[in-house]
Amino acid sequence: MQIQFNTDHNIHGHEAMALQAETILRGALEHYSDQITRVEIHLRDENSDKKTGPADVRCLLEARIANQQPIAVRDQAASVTQALEGAATKLRSSIESRLGRLSHR
Repeated sequence: MQIQFNTDHNIHGHEAMALQAETILRGALEHYSDQITRVEIHLRDENSDKKTGPADVRCLLEARIANQQPIAVRDQAASVTQALEGAATKLRSSIESRLGRLSHR
C-alpha cells in the first residue's frame, strides 16, 4: 500500500507529521492493506492562519482498491491528529462495507 501525503500552504507537512499520518493509516487499514494499492492524504487548514476554531483542520482520504472505484472520506477536527484518526476510521468503515458487499455477490 502506497501512501501519498499532501498539505496546503497553511499546514507545514514535515517528515514527522507524514510519518504519524502513515502510522495511523497503516494501523487502521492493516487488515485490507493487500487490497489497497494507494491512499492519498490531503490536509487543509479551513480557516488558514487567521483564526482558529473547533473544526479547523480538514482531512480528506482517498483510497484506491484494486479493480474498484476510489473511496473518499473526510473529517474535520481541531487538530491534524484528530482529523487523521477520524478520517481513517471512516475510511476503514467504508472499505469494510464495500468489500463486504463484493464478497456477498
